[in-house]
Amino acid sequence: MILAVRESVTAISVSGADARRYLHSQLSNDIANLAVGSTCNSLLLEPVGRVVALVRVVCVADDAFMLEFDTAVDESVVGAVVARLSKFLIRTKAVIETVNVDVVRLRSTTDDPIPSTLRSLPGARATWWCDGSAIDIVGASEVPSELSSVIDSTTSGASHLEAERVRRGWPANGREIVSGETIPASLGVVPVAVSFTKGCYPGQELVERMDSRGSTAPRTLRVIEDLELGVGDDITAAGAVVGVVTSVGGGRVLGFVDRAIDLGERVSPRS
Repeated sequence: MILAVRESVTAISVSGADARRYLHSQLSNDIANLAVGSTCNSLLLEPVGRVVALVRVVCVADDAFMLEFDTAVDESVVGAVVARLSKFLIRTKAVIETVNVDVVRLRSTTDDPIPSTLRSLPGARATWWCDGSAIDIVGASEVPSELSSVIDSTTSGASHLEAERVRRGWPANGREIVSGETIPASLGVVPVAVSFTKGCYPGQELVERMDSRGSTAPRTLRVIEDLELGVGDDITAAGAVVGVVTSVGGGRVLGFVDRAIDLGERVSPRS
């Protein structure tokens, strides 16, 4: 079954002769080698290594990129990204602008890949874990007609989309990711959002140091089944507080749990 939800969202355009070089120098993933029409996940970090935001980078042209958010975000998240990128935009031929776009978010609720006919539609971007089970169609003002035979209209809606995100364990800006506070290693997305061969970028030292030492953050993100708690509630084990809930949906929670505690499933790409 495929869930489809249409939203109007804000994205960030970075264009100009130096756009590719500049983004490559600022983001955690390899932008220098991103082909036109391709996408990748990336972290934008503060110089001390804390996460500003998790973004999807889309190469629209050799000198034009879009930074998109694959979950709903408020303006504070967008503002934090623009402010962070603008801070180092010195003697650089690049323009940063916010744009409003329509997007149709498609999610497989069974983990089976979304049909290739849909994944190849104009504006389709691989999203979340980029395993074929989640795509966003950007620029679509309505649900594509190709979906008429596969959509179950009873599952549409933001709450169902949120439940799918929790099930898949994908961290959201403004929820699991608190700008200026979250440690990259706590999120489980480093394997899909960081290049360890690209060279320097702000915040690289913390990421590289934790990876080379095989260390994790004090708390790691988990998907926990059948836990009847709300956002912000403490997670307890043996009478002690071991974590906190960050998102709830579909009878599951996402939350950060002390790394030594065996509770729930740690968030990571699925093999």
